[in-house]
Amino acid sequence: MKRFFVAALLCCLLSAASVWAKEGTLLVAFGTSVSSARPAIDAIVAEYREKTTGPVLLAFTSDIIRKKLAAAGEPVFSVNAALNELAAQGVDEVRVQSLHVAPAEEYSQLERMIVRHVTRKPGVFTSVKVGYPLLVSERDLDTVVSVVLAALPQRRKGDAVVLMGHGNDRGPGDLTLAAAATAFHKADPLVWLATVEGANSFDKVLPQLKAAGVKRVWLQPFMLVAGDHARNDLAGPEEDSWASRIRAAGMTPVPHLVGLGQITGIRELFLDHSRHAVIELARPGKAD
Repeated sequence: MKRFFVAALLCCLLSAASVWAKEGTLLVAFGTSVSSARPAIDAIVAEYREKTTGPVLLAFTSDIIRKKLAAAGEPVFSVNAALNELAAQGVDEVRVQSLHVAPAEEYSQLERMIVRHVTRKPGVFTSVKVGYPLLVSERDLDTVVSVVLAALPQRRKGDAVVLMGHGNDRGPGDLTLAAAATAFHKADPLVWLATVEGANSFDKVLPQLKAAGVKRVWLQPFMLVAGDHARNDLAGPEEDSWASRIRAAGMTPVPHLVGLGQITGIRELFLDHSRHAVIELARPGKAD
């Protein structure tokens, strides 16, 4: 009888622990110090707080941006500080959502940060699952192309669109954005995607704009926020900005500085990635 009572008590405790497990979400972006770019990130945070349970925290991976914001009296968590705060709030099941566009170096760095944290502090969380960045599958790409094209401003007949991605020459991000560029141009022959870094440069797009006889070109970032790159490299007054180069080629640039985070369908895709997160990092080395 005593053994039965102990077993029953253990079952009740385990069941209660499952019920009492507190979930939390950590949203992670590279970051921005441009105040006019923050609505894109703030919209994602607001949507998560509306549609998920438990606390939702935001972290930036860029040390430089965090220091700049802290100096301005607008501190943002680092990944480690945010995980510590979630633990302090009693969270033991964490969903970390990458707000990166492609599974490139920044995303890999995020995974390494989390593994180091849980390795140093084992047992703090029972589960830490990471949601994939925006583009990891054909389905993701189809969705992103559809929602971004639908969110573009009303164009005159013959107007072109050039999207600016970040890109890099490290990891698979370059290939991911090359696939995105192909998909956008296939969906609309007057839409091009080029990147600041990597192989998909604007140098390849400008001759195509000229050959197509385009007169007016809408410029929009293909980044989470319309930050420094959008305001300077894309639409800035400098001679080497994309807007200036388009103007020098006899076309009219029309900047439309809206970050991806401001598009409803993009936020919904991030939420979908969070709900279906399967990468478990709370127990490094454990295969799911």
